[in-house]
Amino acid sequence: MRAPISVIIPTLNAAPALGDCVASLFEGLNAGLIYELILSDGGSGDDTADMAEGLGARMIVGKPGRGGQLGRAANQAGAEWLLFLHADTRLLAGWSDAAQAHIAAYPDKAACFRLAFDAPGLPARWVAGWANLRTRLFRLPYGDQGLLISRTLYDRIGGYQDVPLMEDVLIARALWPHLRLLSSVAETSAAKYLKRGWSRQGVRNLWTLARFFAGADPAKLARSYRR
Repeated sequence: MRAPISVIIPTLNAAPALGDCVASLFEGLNAGLIYELILSDGGSGDDTADMAEGLGARMIVGKPGRGGQLGRAANQAGAEWLLFLHADTRLLAGWSDAAQAHIAAYPDKAACFRLAFDAPGLPARWVAGWANLRTRLFRLPYGDQGLLISRTLYDRIGGYQDVPLMEDVLIARALWPHLRLLSSVAETSAAKYLKRGWSRQGVRNLWTLARFFAGADPAKLARSYRR
Protein backbone atom coordinates (compact mmCIF):
# COMPACT_ATOMS: atom_id res chain seq x y z
CA MET A 1 0.00 0.00 0.00
CA ARG A 2 1.37 3.39 -1.03
CA ALA A 3 2.32 5.85 1.73
CA PRO A 4 -0.29 8.64 1.83
CA ILE A 5 1.75 11.87 1.98
CA SER A 6 3.86 13.85 -0.47
CA VAL A 7 5.88 16.42 1.49
CA ILE A 8 6.48 19.67 -0.40
CA ILE A 9 9.03 22.26 0.75
CA PRO A 10 9.61 25.52 -1.17
CA THR A 11 13.28 26.53 -1.14
CA LEU A 12 15.43 29.50 -2.07
CA ASN A 13 18.94 29.37 -0.64
CA ALA A 14 17.48 27.35 2.21
CA ALA A 15 20.41 24.98 2.85
CA PRO A 16 21.24 26.27 6.38
CA ALA A 17 17.75 25.47 7.68
CA LEU A 18 16.80 22.52 5.52
CA GLY A 19 18.62 19.83 7.50
CA ASP A 20 16.58 20.36 10.68
CA CYS A 21 13.36 20.58 8.70
CA VAL A 22 13.94 17.29 6.90
CA ALA A 23 15.24 15.57 10.05
CA SER A 24 11.89 16.26 11.71
CA LEU A 25 10.20 14.28 8.95
CA PHE A 26 11.95 11.00 9.81
CA GLU A 27 9.24 10.24 12.34
CA GLY A 28 6.68 10.20 9.54
CA LEU A 29 8.97 8.19 7.29
CA ASN A 30 9.39 5.54 9.97
CA ALA A 31 5.62 5.46 10.45
CA GLY A 32 5.12 4.72 6.75
CA LEU A 33 3.38 8.04 6.06
CA ILE A 34 5.74 9.69 3.58
CA TYR A 35 5.65 8.66 -0.06
CA GLU A 36 8.08 11.29 -1.38
CA LEU A 37 9.85 14.55 -0.58
CA ILE A 38 9.70 17.32 -3.17
CA LEU A 39 11.83 20.46 -2.96
CA SER A 40 10.38 23.19 -5.14
CA ASP A 41 13.29 25.55 -5.71
CA GLY A 42 13.25 29.13 -6.89
CA GLY A 43 16.82 29.19 -8.24
CA SER A 44 19.07 28.67 -5.22
CA GLY A 45 22.76 29.51 -5.43
CA ASP A 46 23.73 27.56 -2.30
CA ASP A 47 23.95 23.83 -1.54
CA THR A 48 20.21 23.15 -1.74
CA ALA A 49 20.53 21.03 -4.90
CA ASP A 50 23.30 18.89 -3.37
CA MET A 51 21.23 18.41 -0.23
CA ALA A 52 18.22 17.36 -2.29
CA GLU A 53 20.30 14.72 -4.06
CA GLY A 54 21.74 13.46 -0.79
CA LEU A 55 18.29 13.22 0.75
CA GLY A 56 16.82 11.37 -2.21
CA ALA A 57 14.35 14.20 -2.73
CA ARG A 58 12.87 15.26 -6.03
CA MET A 59 13.82 18.81 -6.96
CA ILE A 60 11.71 21.02 -9.20
CA VAL A 61 13.27 24.31 -10.31
CA GLY A 62 11.35 27.35 -11.54
CA LYS A 63 11.00 31.06 -11.04
CA PRO A 64 11.03 32.28 -7.42
CA GLY A 65 7.79 32.99 -5.61
CA ARG A 66 6.42 30.76 -2.90
CA GLY A 67 2.89 30.46 -4.31
CA GLY A 68 4.15 29.39 -7.72
CA GLN A 69 6.74 27.06 -6.24
CA LEU A 70 4.14 25.31 -4.09
CA GLY A 71 1.70 25.01 -6.99
CA ARG A 72 4.28 23.53 -9.37
CA ALA A 73 5.28 20.88 -6.86
CA ALA A 74 1.69 20.02 -5.99
CA ASN A 75 0.94 19.46 -9.67
CA GLN A 76 3.66 16.80 -9.80
CA ALA A 77 3.08 15.14 -6.43
CA GLY A 78 2.01 11.51 -6.50
CA ALA A 79 0.41 10.85 -3.10
CA GLU A 80 -3.20 11.20 -2.00
CA TRP A 81 -2.30 13.80 0.64
CA LEU A 82 0.00 16.83 0.44
CA LEU A 83 1.98 18.26 3.35
CA PHE A 84 3.33 21.75 2.65
CA LEU A 85 6.10 22.86 4.96
CA HIS A 86 8.46 25.84 5.04
CA ALA A 87 12.17 25.10 4.99
CA ASP A 88 12.80 26.97 8.26
CA THR A 89 10.09 25.04 10.12
CA ARG A 90 10.40 21.69 11.83
CA LEU A 91 7.64 19.43 13.10
CA LEU A 92 7.95 18.41 16.74
CA ALA A 93 7.60 14.90 18.13
CA GLY A 94 4.14 13.38 17.81
CA TRP A 95 3.24 15.08 14.54
CA SER A 96 2.95 11.80 12.63
CA ASP A 97 0.31 10.42 15.02
CA ALA A 98 -1.70 13.63 14.68
CA ALA A 99 -1.41 13.57 10.90
CA GLN A 100 -2.37 9.90 10.68
CA ALA A 101 -5.41 10.46 12.91
CA HIS A 102 -6.51 13.41 10.80
CA ILE A 103 -6.19 11.47 7.55
CA ALA A 104 -8.28 8.64 8.97
CA ALA A 105 -11.01 10.80 10.51
CA TYR A 106 -11.25 13.93 8.37
CA PRO A 107 -10.70 13.14 4.67
CA ASP A 108 -12.78 16.19 3.69
CA LYS A 109 -10.81 18.69 5.82
CA ALA A 110 -7.35 20.22 5.79
CA ALA A 111 -5.20 20.71 8.89
CA CYS A 112 -2.38 22.89 10.14
CA PHE A 113 -0.14 22.67 13.20
CA ARG A 114 0.07 24.77 16.34
CA LEU A 115 2.79 27.38 15.99
CA ALA A 116 5.85 27.80 18.18
CA PHE A 117 9.10 29.70 17.68
CA ASP A 118 12.65 28.48 18.15
CA ALA A 119 13.30 31.27 20.64
CA PRO A 120 12.71 31.54 24.40
CA GLY A 121 10.84 34.26 26.23
CA LEU A 122 7.42 35.82 26.59
CA PRO A 123 7.34 37.67 23.22
CA ALA A 124 7.82 34.41 21.31
CA ARG A 125 5.06 32.71 23.31
CA TRP A 126 2.73 35.70 22.92
CA VAL A 127 3.11 35.94 19.13
CA ALA A 128 2.70 32.18 18.73
CA GLY A 129 -0.32 32.24 21.04
CA TRP A 130 -1.96 34.95 18.95
CA ALA A 131 -1.31 32.95 15.76
CA ASN A 132 -2.93 29.86 17.27
CA LEU A 133 -5.89 31.89 18.56
CA ARG A 134 -6.31 33.51 15.13
CA THR A 135 -6.33 30.05 13.59
CA ARG A 136 -8.97 28.76 16.01
CA LEU A 137 -11.25 31.78 15.70
CA PHE A 138 -10.84 32.77 12.06
CA ARG A 139 -9.34 29.65 10.41
CA LEU A 140 -6.46 31.84 9.21
CA PRO A 141 -3.08 30.16 9.69
CA TYR A 142 0.09 31.32 7.98
CA GLY A 143 2.33 29.07 5.92
CA ASP A 144 4.83 28.47 8.71
CA GLN A 145 2.15 26.39 10.47
CA GLY A 146 2.27 23.85 7.65
CA LEU A 147 -0.71 22.58 5.70
CA LEU A 148 -1.92 18.97 5.40
CA ILE A 149 -4.57 18.58 2.71
CA SER A 150 -5.94 15.81 0.52
CA ARG A 151 -5.31 15.97 -3.21
CA THR A 152 -9.08 15.91 -3.78
CA LEU A 153 -9.72 18.96 -1.59
CA TYR A 154 -6.64 20.78 -2.90
CA ASP A 155 -7.83 20.41 -6.49
CA ARG A 156 -11.38 21.36 -5.57
CA ILE A 157 -10.36 24.76 -4.14
CA GLY A 158 -7.91 25.51 -6.93
CA GLY A 159 -4.69 25.05 -4.97
CA TYR A 160 -2.03 27.66 -4.31
CA GLN A 161 -2.15 30.81 -6.40
CA ASP A 162 1.00 32.16 -8.05
CA VAL A 163 1.04 35.50 -6.24
CA PRO A 164 4.00 37.47 -4.82
CA LEU A 165 2.67 37.40 -1.26
CA MET A 166 -0.25 36.08 0.81
CA GLU A 167 -0.52 32.74 -0.96
CA ASP A 168 -1.07 31.17 2.47
CA VAL A 169 -3.88 33.58 3.35
CA LEU A 170 -5.60 32.99 0.01
CA ILE A 171 -5.63 29.22 0.39
CA ALA A 172 -6.77 29.51 4.02
CA ARG A 173 -9.71 31.64 2.89
CA ALA A 174 -10.56 29.12 0.19
CA LEU A 175 -10.49 26.33 2.77
CA TRP A 176 -12.70 28.02 5.36
CA PRO A 177 -14.38 26.31 7.18
CA HIS A 178 -12.70 23.05 6.08
CA LEU A 179 -9.60 23.59 8.22
CA ARG A 180 -8.57 22.12 11.58
CA LEU A 181 -5.84 23.06 14.05
CA LEU A 182 -3.92 19.97 15.16
CA SER A 183 -2.61 19.53 18.67
CA SER A 184 0.95 18.87 17.49
CA VAL A 185 3.45 21.69 16.96
CA ALA A 186 5.36 23.23 14.07
CA GLU A 187 8.35 25.15 15.41
CA THR A 188 9.50 27.88 13.04
CA SER A 189 12.42 30.27 12.86
CA ALA A 190 12.19 33.48 14.87
CA ALA A 191 14.96 35.14 12.82
CA LYS A 192 12.77 37.92 11.35
CA TYR A 193 11.38 38.80 14.77
CA LEU A 194 14.78 38.76 16.43
CA LYS A 195 16.21 40.99 13.70
CA ARG A 196 13.40 43.57 13.56
CA GLY A 197 11.94 43.22 17.05
CA TRP A 198 8.88 41.23 18.11
CA SER A 199 6.53 44.20 18.32
CA ARG A 200 7.71 45.82 15.11
CA GLN A 201 7.50 42.62 13.07
CA GLY A 202 4.12 41.74 14.57
CA VAL A 203 2.68 45.14 13.67
CA ARG A 204 4.23 44.86 10.20
CA ASN A 205 2.48 41.52 9.67
CA LEU A 206 -0.89 42.82 10.86
CA TRP A 207 -0.64 45.96 8.73
CA THR A 208 0.23 43.91 5.64
CA LEU A 209 -2.70 41.59 6.30
CA ALA A 210 -5.08 44.52 6.79
CA ARG A 211 -3.94 46.13 3.54
CA PHE A 212 -4.42 42.84 1.72
CA PHE A 213 -7.99 42.47 2.99
CA ALA A 214 -8.61 46.09 1.99
CA GLY A 215 -7.75 45.17 -1.60
CA ALA A 216 -4.09 46.17 -1.97
CA ASP A 217 -2.15 44.68 -4.89
CA PRO A 218 -0.12 41.64 -3.66
CA ALA A 219 2.84 42.73 -5.81
CA LYS A 220 2.97 46.12 -4.07
CA LEU A 221 2.53 44.46 -0.70
CA ALA A 222 5.44 42.13 -1.45
CA ARG A 223 7.75 45.01 -2.37
CA SER A 224 6.78 46.92 0.74
CA TYR A 225 7.06 43.90 3.03
CA ARG A 226 10.52 42.91 1.80
CA ARG A 227 12.06 46.35 2.04
